[in-house]
Amino acid sequence: MKDNITRAFNLLSSDYEKHVDKQSGHNAYYERPAMINLMPTDMRQMNILDAGCAAGWYTEHFIHQGAQVSAIDISPDMTEACRRRIGNRATIIQGDLSETLPFSDRTFDLIVSSLTLHYLEDWASTFREFHRIMKPGAGLIFSVHHPFMDYTHFSRPDYFARELLTEVWNKPEAGAVEVSFYRRSMQDIVNATSECFVLESIVEPQPVRGDMNDLDYSRWHAKWFDKLATTPHFLIVKARKADE
Repeated sequence: MKDNITRAFNLLSSDYEKHVDKQSGHNAYYERPAMINLMPTDMRQMNILDAGCAAGWYTEHFIHQGAQVSAIDISPDMTEACRRRIGNRATIIQGDLSETLPFSDRTFDLIVSSLTLHYLEDWASTFREFHRIMKPGAGLIFSVHHPFMDYTHFSRPDYFARELLTEVWNKPEAGAVEVSFYRRSMQDIVNATSECFVLESIVEPQPVRGDMNDLDYSRWHAKWFDKLATTPHFLIVKARKADE
């Protein structure tokens, strides 16, 4: 599974680097606004980990807010795309979130993981590592596929089953790429989080409006806005490490 994920996102790295900022409406007008709404606006003096950085959109955002940033991704090509974007303004590492992380205990004030954790079958070891490297009181914000969306979109027979799903993404640069990820129930998401962290909020995002004169946005709006305004697609969880 790890090899398949790495291969898929190596293929997708050019699309993320060239098109994810504005042309990907699910990111620009749906997931990111809801995620950022949960974060501090002033990140000066904060040490932040971008866990699953892809081509570095969030990494750059955190830098612009004044944070000291580390970024990690399993895909070598994604980490190289992030380096091209960020240069030496952040520490960028190719690594696996399911393994021991190359950071010291109590390093980070905030860990942000955007649309990454559904590529991991077991969250227990990842969350233990997050807990280890977070300062007391530090925050965790992550987004994943909404369990209702995966269950209905793929017409699965058992909502409660954790299972591997596969679909084909058609992208301008890479063409058809087969991508696999894990589906899990809402209770699995909540319980896995609360085993290590204090759960603060769960957000089912709503899309925000963009510029209808922008052709990319107007096309996305026509296809997706009403659907995302009435049916959940992603899920966002905000939690924190308990004070010690």
